[in-house]
Amino acid sequence: MNTPISSIRNLGPAYEEACARANIHSAEELRELGADETYSRLLKTGSKPHFIGYYVLVMGLQGRPWNDCKGEEKKALRVRFDAIKDSAFDKGLSELETILNQIGVVEKDR
Repeated sequence: MNTPISSIRNLGPAYEEACARANIHSAEELRELGADETYSRLLKTGSKPHFIGYYVLVMGLQGRPWNDCKGEEKKALRVRFDAIKDSAFDKGLSELETILNQIGVVEKDR
């Protein structure tokens, strides 16, 4: 089955496009990967890190409104987000390297 990513609560066409760049093409694939791996892949394929984008994904996978994340839960998600960002977002890539990585031509050694 290939259910659109935009069928997941809170996720629209822009998220679907970002997922496509990360080679994630269905809601089923995204659910199987989970929020952390999905977000890591988004960062590795050129998406800029943004905490709201991460917790929107987490809330959506739980079927909750994006703004339902509060208090201690939000603090815990921030810790997870920071860890993903630190391991997956490479500020050292040039713009050309980022584009080549997005289209699958070059993958920078880690």
